[in-house]
Amino acid sequence: MQHFQTLLDTLPAWLGNVLLGVAAIAGGLLLRGLLTKALRYYRSFSDGFIVNSLIRRLRQPLNFFIPVLILVLILPLMTLEPPAHRTATRVLGILATAGFAWVLIRLVYVGEEFVYHSYDLTKDNNIKERKIRTQLQFIRRLAVIGIGLLAVAAILLSFDSVRRIGAGLLTGVGVGGIIVGFAAQRSLANLLAGFQIAFTQPIRIDDVLVVEGEWGRVEEITLTYVVLQIWDQRRLILPINYFIEKPFQNWTRISAEILGTVFIYTDYTLPVSALREELTRLLKASPLWDQRVNTLQVTDSKESTLEIRALMSARNSSDAFDLRCFVREHLVQFIRENYPEALPRTRAELSYADQGLLGSRPDFLPAVADHR
Repeated sequence: MQHFQTLLDTLPAWLGNVLLGVAAIAGGLLLRGLLTKALRYYRSFSDGFIVNSLIRRLRQPLNFFIPVLILVLILPLMTLEPPAHRTATRVLGILATAGFAWVLIRLVYVGEEFVYHSYDLTKDNNIKERKIRTQLQFIRRLAVIGIGLLAVAAILLSFDSVRRIGAGLLTGVGVGGIIVGFAAQRSLANLLAGFQIAFTQPIRIDDVLVVEGEWGRVEEITLTYVVLQIWDQRRLILPINYFIEKPFQNWTRISAEILGTVFIYTDYTLPVSALREELTRLLKASPLWDQRVNTLQVTDSKESTLEIRALMSARNSSDAFDLRCFVREHLVQFIRENYPEALPRTRAELSYADQGLLGSRPDFLPAVADHR
């Protein structure tokens, strides 16, 4: 180190400073490259997903942070005037703080990806996975906001003027807190509602909801609003406290399994037992049926028709919708092809007080006419 310092003393001050700066940047990039190679080597002995995530997420922040950190370490070796040295120290301190915060934020995302990788959201019974993902998404946002605020606070406190202003503001923090509280009442309510939803979980990521008459899945839960992906690819955006204050339907709160119904209206002449057998055949032939519920009942008898309800079960609401459409179509087809006389019809009876009006053939017109 002494020989290196002697070599620097023989050079012009500006040239020595430039060489140190270039060496710091080059050394930082080289160190980042060596770290990446070490991670790739380690990948062959461990889970490759987490290593790939680290390499992908940390490449840019480390390209910035490591050279800045080396510049901070070699700053005492540079020949600078006291004002320039103070300025350089402050600038490098700000850059190092920002770079370190950037690295921490990317590490938070790496941790989130690792948990996502460990819990498969695509399987049928994914209640536990959606619960963890909902909580993790909320915690990740809070962690990112917290790291950002701490970094900004650390940077601002490096200025003497800001510290003096902060000391003066502490005397009025009580009144200021009350004013801010009134001004941000709704925002604070949304934030508290977000905490409540994240940990009590009336809704979770990928839950199936019916809200405001719309059917959809929870796509995103932020600190202030919830995004619902409607079945036709529209997005319904609701304030997060909506799910605390108003009722809604959650079809996957406990389980994704659900029952589906199909109503068929037929004439009284239909043999219900034959239709029941056809329903059983259709369900056994469909991969959408989960083999839990298979029921066909006459649920009402109206003036001219029977109301027949077919009840069936499915693994989730999407399968249940497709299964209902399949059963409805084929039951109607079965009745039409095998019992056409059992399709709904209206009966009207024609009576004639004076048979003489019919001439010599009183059976000229039928006494009962069927109108389908």
